[in-house]
Amino acid sequence: MNEKAPENFQARFETSQGDFEIEFTRNLSPKAVDRVYQQISHNFYNGIVFYRVVPNFVAQFGHMDSTATVNNWDRYKVEDEPVKGSNLKGAISYARSGQNSRGNHLFINLKDNKRLDTVFYNKVKGFPPLGKVTKGMEVVEKLYSGYGNETMEVYDSLAVKRKEFLKKFPKLDSIKKVYILK
Repeated sequence: MNEKAPENFQARFETSQGDFEIEFTRNLSPKAVDRVYQQISHNFYNGIVFYRVVPNFVAQFGHMDSTATVNNWDRYKVEDEPVKGSNLKGAISYARSGQNSRGNHLFINLKDNKRLDTVFYNKVKGFPPLGKVTKGMEVVEKLYSGYGNETMEVYDSLAVKRKEFLKKFPKLDSIKKVYILK
């Protein structure tokens, strides 16, 4: 949990729709970029689904396996940091539910969402971007979005019941593998 990320690094996301790449920039949100670097280095996002894809808004993913999160990653939340970048199309940010709650769930902006830079959500201002999609944005835009926000209500109630969740939403796209490019 103390490993620092390089100032800039790229990661490839191999998905059920194809591959895309994200360049992460540490000075945008140092603690959050360190966290995502650690998670990618430990295969945290391999084999998970894009559980929320809202057309013309965001594509969101994160871990719903409580043994992978509660026992390990959830104990260490990322402290809040100021918004230094902007949630433009292709930018990636951690989702959060309040103060110092960033940790396991990321979203990619499907359009310019500048309001996410300044919106107050549970006493916290904005969602600091960590980087941006540099290759394959067309892949991100192809992720299955037919469920929209419907998945969020069910996700909250079934959070650790992955099989039930996937049975209810069988068309969700997935991340096969994520790795850092050398």
